Amino acid sequence: MVRTIALTGATGFIGGAVAARLLGAGYRVRALVRPGSVHKCSQLPAKIEWVKGDCAEKAALGELLAGADSLIHCAGAVRGASAPAFSGANEDGVASLAQAAQAQKSPPRFLLISSLAAREPQLSLYAASKRAGEEALRRLGENLFWTVFRPAAVYGPGDRELLPLFQTMFRGIAPVLGSPASRVSMLYVGDLAAAILTWLERPGLNHAVKHAVYEVGDGRPQGYTWQEIIDIAAQCRGKGIVRIMVPDWLAKTLAQCNLAAAGLSGHAPMLTPWKVRELLHPNWVADSGPLTAATGWQPEMALAEGICRTMGLDMHKGMA
Repeated sequence: MVRTIALTGATGFIGGAVAARLLGAGYRVRALVRPGSVHKCSQLPAKIEWVKGDCAEKAALGELLAGADSLIHCAGAVRGASAPAFSGANEDGVASLAQAAQAQKSPPRFLLISSLAAREPQLSLYAASKRAGEEALRRLGENLFWTVFRPAAVYGPGDRELLPLFQTMFRGIAPVLGSPASRVSMLYVGDLAAAILTWLERPGLNHAVKHAVYEVGDGRPQGYTWQEIIDIAAQCRGKGIVRIMVPDWLAKTLAQCNLAAAGLSGHAPMLTPWKVRELLHPNWVADSGPLTAATGWQPEMALAEGICRTMGLDMHKGMA
């Protein structure tokens, strides 16, 4: 029997990659789509079964979860100018899904795609909302078999958050923020989708460990400094990249100005004072060891090849 997977965030970057991977593995995918995002459905595989609604609508959630083997929650907010802009999607949405899952005759296993930022909730509104979402699942999903993935910085084809940074680097300029000793883990979106598939295909994992939180990165033990990431981008580009050091005060000032401009225009800003606090944090290294030990999953994409693919380049032609 073909297993049905309920999915949120399928019209987004990570959710779209997950949907494609699930369909390729032979799963039936039933995805929740907000009315304002219906136009994006035509850009995704036709085999996806769409349910119109959002995480606040009980009827839509009931339709999404009916008969589903597992629920994968990828939807979330990454931009915003206030706490409610994040909490509605990142906390309240998780709570609603946990309650809807528990109401099912046969509750689905629940995989929450959170963020490594949840490890440091004091840094930003986004990080706090992601941790709050995890806590909502812990509090309301006591009788569910649930797992939380905390991915590192996810990138790949179709990404909109890290792509501008890579594009700037490929123009020959790289802004450098924070301490030279700061380190960050990266994760190719295809490797994250593979980790999710591995989780699905190891149902015994969830019964052996009823509730678990795993960090997910590309396996590099100490992550990367920004200088190392720039060096790798320069190899992909085939030319050197000029580093421009951005003082902390300047980054904070620009973030304040951007937040003020967002208040006037009504758009959801990415660069905010709390996002700068995230960027200045010295340790965003993910330890994937526990996930690998539990599931056997191994990341496969090296950063150089991943950057080239993100930029639409052949690594072997692009690298000098």
